[in-house]
Amino acid sequence: MGIMDTQLSSVTEWLASGVRMAIPLLFAAYGGLLTERSGIANIALEAYLLMSSYTAAAVMAITHNLYLAISAGMLAAVLTAGIFGFLTVKVKADQIVAGMAVNILVMGILPVTSNALFSVSGQTPTLSLNERIEQTWPFVAIGILLIFVTHWMFAKTRLGLRIWAAGENPDALAAQGVLPKSVRWKAVLLGGLVTSIGGIYLSIGAGSGYTRNMSAGRGYIALAALIFGKWKPIPTAIGCLLFGLADALQMILQSVSIFADGSPLPTQFVQMIPYVLTILVLAGFVGKVSAPKSLNTP
Repeated sequence: MGIMDTQLSSVTEWLASGVRMAIPLLFAAYGGLLTERSGIANIALEAYLLMSSYTAAAVMAITHNLYLAISAGMLAAVLTAGIFGFLTVKVKADQIVAGMAVNILVMGILPVTSNALFSVSGQTPTLSLNERIEQTWPFVAIGILLIFVTHWMFAKTRLGLRIWAAGENPDALAAQGVLPKSVRWKAVLLGGLVTSIGGIYLSIGAGSGYTRNMSAGRGYIALAALIFGKWKPIPTAIGCLLFGLADALQMILQSVSIFADGSPLPTQFVQMIPYVLTILVLAGFVGKVSAPKSLNTP
């Protein structure tokens, strides 16, 4: 009975850890969902996560005001989304190239800004417990609400239907007197706002400040979850949970004895698990997917 209790406890711990790991993925994936459903291929999610996590942590370190830090993190991600929107919607640059450019821009700006403010190029000052959002449940509650609100928005609201139409048939949308550019702008900015919650969670929720490249590729993994979910809200959420469980599994395996001498699997091998899963999904492991018809089309 004791072994069963231990196993049950381990499984429960793994599931809880998987949910925590899935939180930033969910917000990033839904930010991507809102953007890509409008016809804009968005690989700048990594930049949104980095910018929001850094800004929230930096403002908190300077002002010690939680509400100001959260607002600043959201605003930073929306402004980053504005740069991406300018390149893709206004200038009509190649969306993949523009997304990579924004990612590189943010990864270059943050160390310089951090060095100027805190004399350290890789991180912000460590935040005390009372300066962080210690509880995970507010993010979980917002995430669950986001799933249902997004599903309802695409099914019932005018904005959701227009975003869907902008990604499937923008000419038909224009024939109704609605500018596809305007709809795409709204989708890009809204995507940045939603993704920012994941970045804020990373730095002042799960973390105690910002560290260099804190998102660790989660923006790209979120895109894989979006592809796994075939650009639909509920399947995308399931994909985020699966990736979160995979990430939690690699953390657990780092301390589990595998070999006869009691040593675990090599850390480098175990840490590959979430990224290998991402590659498999992107390579078509889940079968043929149907992307929005006007995706990556100016």
